[in-house]
Formats: sequence, C-alpha cells, structure tokens
Amino acid sequence: MSKIIILIGAPGAGKGTQAKLLSERKGIPHISTGDMFREMKTLETPLAKEVQEIMASGKLISDGMTFEIVKERTSREDCSQGYILDGYPRTAVQADQLEQLAKEQGHQIVAVAVDVPKEELMKRLTGRRNCPVCGEIYNIYSKPPIKEGFCDIHPEAPLDHRKDDNEESVATRLDTYEQNTKPLIDFYAASGRLKTVNGIGDLEDIYKELERSV
Repeated sequence: MSKIIILIGAPGAGKGTQAKLLSERKGIPHISTGDMFREMKTLETPLAKEVQEIMASGKLISDGMTFEIVKERTSREDCSQGYILDGYPRTAVQADQLEQLAKEQGHQIVAVAVDVPKEELMKRLTGRRNCPVCGEIYNIYSKPPIKEGFCDIHPEAPLDHRKDDNEESVATRLDTYEQNTKPLIDFYAASGRLKTVNGIGDLEDIYKELERSV
C-alpha cells in the first residue's frame, strides 16, 4: 500500500533536508504547509481566494481550512503513489482529519520523529550564520567559516545572524514545539505507527535509517 510519510522534528532537527532527499530518491512529493500556503497566495481557485481573504484579515487559518488545503494538494495525480508531509498535522484534531483522508485516498500512514537532543538543537540554531550574498549557511560550532564572521566564497560579506537565533528565543521556540507536538507523538505512538530516527550524525547515515523506517 502507498504511504503518507509524516515527518516530525523540532526546528533545527534537519527534517526538511531529509524530506527533500526522500522525495528525490523515492519520487514522491514533499509537501510542506509553508509551500502550500505560499501557493494559495497565487492561485485563483475559490478555496485559494477564501484563504487569501483570511490571510489579509490577519486571522489564523483554522484546522478545517488547513485540512481543505492539504486535501486539495494531496488529491492531485503526483500524490497517487504517496507523499511526504512536513509541518502537518500539527494537532490531534488535524491528525484525526488526516486519518479519514488516508482512508479515502487508500494510503497508509507512517510517522517518523527525527530525534535530536535539545542541547544540540540549541547549538544548531544559535550557531547559524549565513552569507547575505550567496546564502551559504555556516555554524560557528560545527561548520565555521575560514575567517570568523565572513563568508568563504564572498570574503567581503559579513555573515548575517538572525535576531531570533539567540538562546532565549530559541529556548522558547523549542519549548513551544515540545508542548504542541507531544499530543501528536502520543497519538502515533499509541497506534504503533511512530518510528524514531536519530537525527545526529552523517547525513547519509540518518537518511538510511529514515529509509528503513518507512
């Protein structure tokens, strides 16, 4: 049976990178909520126009509306053999809605949590720096530039450090993520469909473990 692969991981866990690899190598779409909402801004469909109005008003997109967006995107032909979801579901309500959708589409759900200790996530997020010219990403702990504070490719460009990549902001983001995600982890663990992958180590080793899990 074709699968819906749900990737769960904290900011900095690397699930986006792994989702991209899985998509390229398995030939199934990688669908993130961010991409779906961006696409909605450019479409002319009745659903897209409704979403655009909600966004323009500053209101939050409801679980029901988010589900309709997911349903519309995953009903397309490229998702017929399964797909990877990144950033959805986020709540137990959304997880319930996805159960019904999976039945309708004839897919089996597999949830994979990319596990990285909090201390490591703090280093990954607070240590991030990027070049404003080429976008090259560095990390002062794990991938420092040759010259401190400057890009290797564009040595004239001082590296950017996001304002919210400080210890206090990152700790808050991680705590919020943990609180919001625990019910989701429990939901899939209770049904025996949760796999956990170690998110520390070589990129290819992590991918191989992920591939075995799904």
